[in-house]
Amino acid sequence: MVDGLNWLGILVAFLFSFISGALWFGPKTFYPVWMRARGIASGQLTNQQNKPVLLFGGTLVGILVQTLTLGFIITNLQQHQADFDVIDGAFVGFALGVGIAAFASLSHRLFGGESLKVWIIETANDAINLTVAGAIIAFFN
Repeated sequence: MVDGLNWLGILVAFLFSFISGALWFGPKTFYPVWMRARGIASGQLTNQQNKPVLLFGGTLVGILVQTLTLGFIITNLQQHQADFDVIDGAFVGFALGVGIAAFASLSHRLFGGESLKVWIIETANDAINLTVAGAIIAFFN
């Protein structure tokens, strides 16, 4: 199953997604808005929540799984469709980002008492990252 994967493309897509997420949730971008929308007025995680190894380790693993999965799907599609290009890769990433990632978490957010604003901030970044990652992987393949 890993035959044909372009590891450089997956690495570039992984790095893009990690950096994009760091910028998206930066102190000057959506982090303060996101924390207020979650009802955390101070904008700071509690000591119970602030576990950098778990937070960043989990984020790295999550992004790695996303980009590998996207790499498997796009590589398989390209092997069966010769004219599959960067736009197609972006579309697959977008479809997975919006159609699967975003809407899989909607009910969790709503039943968990989170606002739509929290959901939009979180999943918009996922959808953008998967769209660009899909284009990157298709380009490198």
